[in-house]
Amino acid sequence: MKTLDDTLKNLAELDEPISVAGLYALSGTDKAQIEQVKTVWNTLPDDRRATIMRHLVEIGEESFETDFNALFRLGLNDSDPTVRVAAVNGLWEEAEDPALIAPLLNLLQTDQNDLVRAAAASALAQFVYAGELEELPAEKVKPIIAALKAIFRNALEPIEVRRRALEALGFLGDDDTHQMIAQAYQHNTDLMRQSAVFAMGRSLDAERWGATVIAEMTAPEPEMRYEAARAAGEMEYTPAVHALGDLLEDVDEDVQLMTVWALGQIGGDKAKKLLIAVMDSEAEHLYEVAEDALAELEFKTDNLDFSLFDFDDDEEEWVLDEELDEDDDA
Repeated sequence: MKTLDDTLKNLAELDEPISVAGLYALSGTDKAQIEQVKTVWNTLPDDRRATIMRHLVEIGEESFETDFNALFRLGLNDSDPTVRVAAVNGLWEEAEDPALIAPLLNLLQTDQNDLVRAAAASALAQFVYAGELEELPAEKVKPIIAALKAIFRNALEPIEVRRRALEALGFLGDDDTHQMIAQAYQHNTDLMRQSAVFAMGRSLDAERWGATVIAEMTAPEPEMRYEAARAAGEMEYTPAVHALGDLLEDVDEDVQLMTVWALGQIGGDKAKKLLIAVMDSEAEHLYEVAEDALAELEFKTDNLDFSLFDFDDDEEEWVLDEELDEDDDA
């Protein structure tokens, strides 16, 4: 196994290819080791730092045992925007750490690169979600929501930043956000309309947006059909299963893959039959995702629905509703 010294030596040798295996030595670095990394990092050209950061993100996505957060935090202040974008994306798993709010807000509001600002908006979505779950105090979430709403409302802001801000706000259930989603859905650009449908899914408000999501499953743009399938899955919108069945035959493979995922999220007998049909078909590119979707569906089915039970506070025992009904009949 490569040591940290071995890895830093490899990175400093600009004529040598980057050893991806050696990058594992950067996992779990402490403060002293990060200072050691900096002495090499700051001497590397932009493209090499960007390549390293992208490799670290990929490794982190594939291996949950690795921890490159110290490197990703270092990358937030990098002079190269490509590195900053990769660093923000790498911190996704740690995005609920309140210590990240200030640097991410700073990137969102002051960075000179639109892609960095858009990445920061997307990363801040996790804090909006945590606030909705009351896992973060309101005073920490309010500045994030205010910043995201201000950016979306500013028509002079780049579309890419505005749409990511809207997506991050999608977790909110307030009327103000609903109006922004509706406004974005009427926008004259496909990208903003796709983000509106994405936000509809995050809202989990099937009663408000379900019909719109189904309608967009026949949109001419595959990107919109993809977002519609995703939104139906996130909302677990059972009436969408029939339309999703049609999307399994979509000409776009990404749409097919998202459709399979959505069916697993929605569940039910019809969705299960469709997923089994996928497994019995010749669509080998869908097998792995369909397997995962079926596992997700079965997991939801196998978990007890506690709404079937009544809890008797006096006797402290669980009794099936059906058994109670039988007792009443007797």
